Amino acid sequence: MRPAGRVTLPDWAVVTPERRAHIERVAQLVGDWAQALHVAPAERERWLRAAWLHDALRDAPAADELAHGPMAADRAARDGETDPGVLDAVRYHSLGSARWDDVGRMLYLADYLEPGREFARPERAALAARAPRERDAVLIEVARRRIIRALGAGWPLPRETVEFWNSLVSR
Repeated sequence: MRPAGRVTLPDWAVVTPERRAHIERVAQLVGDWAQALHVAPAERERWLRAAWLHDALRDAPAADELAHGPMAADRAARDGETDPGVLDAVRYHSLGSARWDDVGRMLYLADYLEPGREFARPERAALAARAPRERDAVLIEVARRRIIRALGAGWPLPRETVEFWNSLVSR
């Protein structure tokens, strides 16, 4: 797999240079948040593994907006990743999951809020700055924005997304 203590893209990743840059920014953001939150080193490593894996197959021939997460989770499991939280974070990072622990929630936030994305930069930067101290409120806002985008495009909402939203607002 990877050398001990070093989290990076797996050898089987299929990514363009632009995608790799996105993944690096996501990993940087979750790493920064882990430091700000003083999470244990093992938890920080879980967040980083999920960040490096989440789009590892996004540019593979059979991948699309929804298939790449499950494809990467399945491949990571075959490659030795055994943490169900990391695998679920990768599998559902485009949809959300009501079953997530912190690794899924932080990946979902970082994937949307990473600074290299072109849209709504000032608003997303403000949300990213709030994330460590107001994670749940920022998570609701990010999920709301993603759902509004899906609805505006006329896409159906997957069951996982609906369950995720309901889990966030019914607390």
